[in-house]
Amino acid sequence: MRPAAVRNTTLAMAAEQAGAPLKAMHIELAPLADDQVEIAVEACGICHSDLSMLHNHWGASQYPLVPGHEIVGRITALGSAARGLSVGQRVGLGWVSSSCQHCAQCLGGDQNLCSRNEATIVGRSGGFASHVRCQAMWAIPLPEELDPLAAGPLFCGGLTVFNPLVQFGISPLARVGVIGIGGLGHLAIQFAAKWGCHVTAFSSSADKEAEAKSLGAHDFVSSTDPEVLAALETRFDLILSTVNQELPWHAYLALLAPKGRLHVVGAVLKPLSVGVFDLLPGQKSVSASPVGGPQATRQMLEFCARHGISAQVERFKLSDANAALAHLESGRARYRIVLENDLAA
Repeated sequence: MRPAAVRNTTLAMAAEQAGAPLKAMHIELAPLADDQVEIAVEACGICHSDLSMLHNHWGASQYPLVPGHEIVGRITALGSAARGLSVGQRVGLGWVSSSCQHCAQCLGGDQNLCSRNEATIVGRSGGFASHVRCQAMWAIPLPEELDPLAAGPLFCGGLTVFNPLVQFGISPLARVGVIGIGGLGHLAIQFAAKWGCHVTAFSSSADKEAEAKSLGAHDFVSSTDPEVLAALETRFDLILSTVNQELPWHAYLALLAPKGRLHVVGAVLKPLSVGVFDLLPGQKSVSASPVGGPQATRQMLEFCARHGISAQVERFKLSDANAALAHLESGRARYRIVLENDLAA
């Protein structure tokens, strides 16, 4: 495929101020950098982080704001120093769109922890658009086995719950608990089960038991019953919290086996209340992590292709992004939403 002419604008769905509805507008693009690629967006997932940025909950939003960081599309242009990719190739892009490439974290393979990294929707145009740009190494080739119209959520939600399995060397014999069966949790259950772990799903919704087990959970526990939780003390090697709400952390820490870890990937805004003696006797840990680097993304996609893992998605048109965001904010999404691009370039 021949490269398209490098454009200077993208047609995007953007908010002009915090909480404002999205509307179609042309957004100016900086010149394509030597190490960048341009991607024609085919589809883009919606994440709760998009809602947080639209409402400026984190104090980092700049307007007009173009959300979208679960992007799948085809490369239309390559910078002069972009390597390993080709025009027409289908790739995905997640939360991070560039990193410095020379700090200790970048050189050590933890580019997602680079202090100079650039987020795809912070201070720049995201994926609710006809085109988006990123540093070439963050444009990750999509395996042919994966559906491009459903794969977008893997680049944020999927990577967020896959990365801890790799980072902490979780054994396939481990007992893993997953708190929450939603956008993150339904993927975490699939990853942990295919990893070989014994998986227990924790949910406040009893009607999700059958679905949790269909995703690979071996056991289902009501997270609202203190007696049930108490009966599971010292059982788990890893508990992943995928929800963005305050929980009885003391009770969950009691469920960890010695040297067990409570790992938080849900964006809880309130401080965690954890006592030293929740941790010290069993040498337990509390941790959190953001997405993952390019290599972890490649591994995650290969794992999905090999084991048939995919997000459960509902589809909207990109021009109908406001309705899709309202559907997500209502809590009715099951479990991720993907916008199919219908904007003319």
